[in-house]
Amino acid sequence: MGVAGCGKTSVGQALAQALHWPFIEGDAHHAPASIAKMQAGRPLTDEDRWGWLERLGQMLAEQSPVVLSCSALKRAYRDRLRRACPSLRFVFIDIDRALALQRVADRADRHFFSSTLVDSQFATLESPVGEPGVVAVPATLTVVDQVDEALALLGPQNNQETAP
Repeated sequence: MGVAGCGKTSVGQALAQALHWPFIEGDAHHAPASIAKMQAGRPLTDEDRWGWLERLGQMLAEQSPVVLSCSALKRAYRDRLRRACPSLRFVFIDIDRALALQRVADRADRHFFSSTLVDSQFATLESPVGEPGVVAVPATLTVVDQVDEALALLGPQNNQETAP
């Protein structure tokens, strides 16, 4: 989880591969109206996100274990996902504004999210640091190092459901 450009998809895919779990790309499940809104450079509201979070929660409840990439910027969003999947844990990919802006601009040709929205992501973000079941990894690490650090911080229970 984290703001746009932090690397949720890349880290999520690598984490899913390391754990031998399926991967769900949260952005793929936004409503078409929400995607159009973001493409137009308008930030989503809580109301825009509730249906999306419900869909993601249903997926978590139906398919576990799984790795999900999702911004989950507010505690209320994370709590909604936790209600759907009580064993849910979060890897917060911590990034600064300048690097997030750079990364979002670099992928502009292949992602619907406008770089004009990065500031709204930071304004919306309620840091999850200190919440139960949350670990933080720096976005400046390589993807491999982020996955290694996340697995180490989350502990050995990660590997209970994995198959070699």
